Amino acid sequence: MVEIGVSVAAKVSEYLVDPVVRPLGYLFNYRTNIEDLSEKVEKLRYARDRQQHSVDEAKRNGEVIFDDVPNWLTRADEFIQDASKFLEDEKAARKSCFNGLCPNLKSRYQLSRAARKKAGVSVQILGDGHFEPVSYLPPLQQIRSAPTEALPSRLVALNEVMEALREVNVNKIGVWGLGGVGKSTLVKQVAEQAAQEKLFDKVVMASVLQTADLKRIQRELADKLGMKLEEESEEGRAARLHQRMKAEKTILVILDDLWAGIELEKIGVPSPVDHHKGCKLLLTSRNRDVLSNQMGTQKEFLLQHLQEDEAWVLFKNRAGDDTIENPELQQIAFEVAELLDGLPLALVTVATTLKNKSLPMWRDALQRLKRITPANIGGMDAKVYSSLKLSYDYLEGDEVKPFFLLCAHISTDNINIADFLYYGMGLRLFKGTNTLEEAKDRIATLFDNLKASNLLLETGYNAVVRMHDVVQNVAVIIASKENHVFALHQTTLRKEDWPSTDELKKITWVWLSELDFYELPEGLVCPKLELFGCYPKQHSSVKVPDSFFEGMKQLKVLDFTRMHLPSLPSSVRCLENLRTLCLDDCVSGDFAVIAELKKLEILTLRYSAFKELPREIAQLINLKLLDLEGSSKLKVIPSDVISSLTRLEDLRMGNSFTQWEMEGKSNACLSELNNLTLLTSLDIQIPDAKLLPEDRVFDNLVRFKIFIGDVWLWKESYKTDRILKLSKFDTSLHVVDGMSKLLKRSEDLHLHELCRGTDAVSKLDGEGFPKLKHLKVESSPNVEYIVNSMDQTPSCRAFQVMETLSLNQLINLQEVIGHGQFPTGSFGCLRKVKVKDCDGMTFLFSLFVGRSLSKLEEIRVSRCKNMVEIVS
Repeated sequence: MVEIGVSVAAKVSEYLVDPVVRPLGYLFNYRTNIEDLSEKVEKLRYARDRQQHSVDEAKRNGEVIFDDVPNWLTRADEFIQDASKFLEDEKAARKSCFNGLCPNLKSRYQLSRAARKKAGVSVQILGDGHFEPVSYLPPLQQIRSAPTEALPSRLVALNEVMEALREVNVNKIGVWGLGGVGKSTLVKQVAEQAAQEKLFDKVVMASVLQTADLKRIQRELADKLGMKLEEESEEGRAARLHQRMKAEKTILVILDDLWAGIELEKIGVPSPVDHHKGCKLLLTSRNRDVLSNQMGTQKEFLLQHLQEDEAWVLFKNRAGDDTIENPELQQIAFEVAELLDGLPLALVTVATTLKNKSLPMWRDALQRLKRITPANIGGMDAKVYSSLKLSYDYLEGDEVKPFFLLCAHISTDNINIADFLYYGMGLRLFKGTNTLEEAKDRIATLFDNLKASNLLLETGYNAVVRMHDVVQNVAVIIASKENHVFALHQTTLRKEDWPSTDELKKITWVWLSELDFYELPEGLVCPKLELFGCYPKQHSSVKVPDSFFEGMKQLKVLDFTRMHLPSLPSSVRCLENLRTLCLDDCVSGDFAVIAELKKLEILTLRYSAFKELPREIAQLINLKLLDLEGSSKLKVIPSDVISSLTRLEDLRMGNSFTQWEMEGKSNACLSELNNLTLLTSLDIQIPDAKLLPEDRVFDNLVRFKIFIGDVWLWKESYKTDRILKLSKFDTSLHVVDGMSKLLKRSEDLHLHELCRGTDAVSKLDGEGFPKLKHLKVESSPNVEYIVNSMDQTPSCRAFQVMETLSLNQLINLQEVIGHGQFPTGSFGCLRKVKVKDCDGMTFLFSLFVGRSLSKLEEIRVSRCKNMVEIVS
């Protein structure tokens, strides 16, 4: 940008410094000066529109605009208005004199001189308009506005907590009360008010939850502080957070939903007493002892149930006035609300469930709530249980109820949507789905249904949801009572904890998560068992009797995560109905028995220590999904194993096996993928493009992450489902034709060190990359153009849906578009452009292309020595 600034300054001097020329020069150059001004005004207008689009988009994203940006926009607007009037007056003057046939020489001299000076001012304004960027994203607060219901008891509680925060000598405050009483809502309102009153320089909040996942808590706090934690270890992240928080003179840290005491230094929160006098803590828990004795709070506030009139206001607002105002319904609705005992979670959930429902459904709901008794609900408040049980009973569809119960057991923390594919397919939850792609769509629909019923919560993270701990507890009770699910969590598993022999005969699911245990019992007879999930608290060697599975012949899903097994028990061969087997993060020796699992459809070996994939996997002829992600020690896949899995639809090998060989060798070769005609989803790393076969390996893929070359690092998440990365890729190789369909479907394309013959990226797809949203090209000295019109199909739009373009170290790049123009709509969705170390470029876009960049928000140009203009 320094070079651009110097160039602009030189140009301004050319216009503003009155040259030593004869007045006749203004007369002779009259037409040139007027046209030059018109062109400069048009360029400035385009630049002004781009900056305005950037400002509008930033505001929509909640970003804060730098002060100099609106000042520049005002300056540009005023000049454009003035210059446009000048040009209109000049045009009128020409017409008034027979279109210039009898020109007024004095007038021409004055107009030409003024046009040249205004052109100089235009260049000056244009040069001042390079903002990188126009805005900044303020740290996340994730604070919800106060509800529309002004509930007196909650306003009193809010004021009490706020008053405690203002006290100089109070730095640890607690709020406690029954689950579902509204503690989380209250502290979010406290956070909002504290921020509005500017009591603290920063207000940050994180949910601790029953399973205190330190990395997640640290990430939530870092997000609110506007920082990224690059450290891998919990200790390193804690140190970075501690340092960042101490940099704030005053800070309020809110930790919601503590189930036990937690060490602040392990998170990275400075102690208000020892390390940071300006730090205050606000904590919530169901248990006052956790706050006062374990966390040392100085003041605790009990949040009680709502009063009857408050409860009615909340219930009525959530059920909807149209529903409640029905004379036939009003008394029934009042009785329903009364039975919910003033618990906000129960009131909101039931009101949402019954909104717009018929009179018979309201009457039925009232009778159901009256029939619930406190017995056998695990010490939970009967009103809470009854309200959530009612919402569960009213879930519509055969799939959504077991899916809801599955949500409650899979995780006590945030729930990753992708995990449900393994369990749901194995349990045959998704009726009428024949493929994995259809199942993925069904999962998304079911999650939307549960969120609409207030039974699942958003987290702010893509493809991740959360279940309120009270809702989860109710779901676990329902599963235990109605579906005969046996579940234990975070305890020590003893023999006496197992159900009786009679009960075991009824059990359908077993969940043993985060437990301390060293062996599983012999002789379990569970004829109805369909799911067995076993997750030790730590990696441990667990003794599994060889006959363990003999009494579980209906088992469909088996998950042995983090288990160290010398070998799989021989009784695994009894599992003739097993559909899903998960051995993630597992160590196992003898694997031969797996060959007996003829109905197995899903096999996951994520993050496992296998060095060689067992050859027996080739006999799993019904396998639809094989997941090897993160198994970085895997070096050998015997040849013909992959090609034998002819029903495979989804193969996941990210950050895993890369030792592909040519045909005829002992290790796997890529041509084996040609046998997988049903394959629609593929994650794979290929060290060298020369290993690719001539055949059409990738024709049917719907989702893919394909990295070719040895320079790529695998990440946990990506923006799109269709990602292609190519390094040292030679377009003269035979494989280009075989990859043409893949390139056309790619949404995210990353090109590194393109080889000979690739003077333009457009050579890779003559149809202009119709699906591409993100393009990054780097370290490719042969590239002269991104798009060369000579490579494109006539009348074909180029990059019509592309949103981001990144160009780095392209030393011979001359233009983005070379040898001609493209139809309207090319680059029409482009929002962000980054250019770095491209010394061959003198400008970024031609004027023709610039006119189509209506959605452009951000341009970043750095270290481009010869760049003179953005648009020329």
